[in-house]
Amino acid sequence: MGIKEIHDGIYLIGSSDITDTKDCCVYLLNLGEFVLIDTGAGSSVGSLVANIDRLGFKSTPLSTIILTHCHIDHIGGAAALQQKYGARIVMHDLDAATLERGDPRLTAAHWYGVNLKPLPVDVKFAGLRFEMSIGSHELVLLHTPGHTPGSISAYIDKSGKRVLFGQDIHGPFLADFGANMRDWTNSMKQLLALNADILCEGHFGIYQSNKKLTAYIERYLEEYGEEG
Repeated sequence: MGIKEIHDGIYLIGSSDITDTKDCCVYLLNLGEFVLIDTGAGSSVGSLVANIDRLGFKSTPLSTIILTHCHIDHIGGAAALQQKYGARIVMHDLDAATLERGDPRLTAAHWYGVNLKPLPVDVKFAGLRFEMSIGSHELVLLHTPGHTPGSISAYIDKSGKRVLFGQDIHGPFLADFGANMRDWTNSMKQLLALNADILCEGHFGIYQSNKKLTAYIERYLEEYGEEG
């Protein structure tokens, strides 16, 4: 399995099938500048770089790395990719604090046998919503806690489709990682209310219609949802 164009300049360039079995799904957005959503567990940085190069946009800079939460399978490649491209790293401040101190437990780095070094985060936001203007596009980041306290989701309206990046909707939900099921339930309702056309999920890939992504999220709400 290789690079997949999902929709008009939005690509899946890494995953457990594409780059390394430990990796989350890694998405690349061509918005006149490249935006990377998550970075895998770290050992596949060379493969991610090769996949970016393979797309052939030699003059397009990678300007932004968005980390959806602080777990190692999403953040492990961030330091090396930032060093290579000079990209800014963006997170919610609740999970950024975990990365900035290199917490081996809350990042699950100890599970993976990774020696994680503290990494400064360039852009931290503290509210419920953070809008980023990149090229001629607006990329919206939403605080969607539950899996971790500082989990975020992102969406963009591009060429007639709303594309949602909703990472780790399925969990796991572990108290040791600060999971909160009431927060997660509210976050999932927030994602459903976006009426997105495409879901790019953190491990289970791409759902290419509102009907399919709604069914996917509602399946987990039925299993894990907790009303407040």
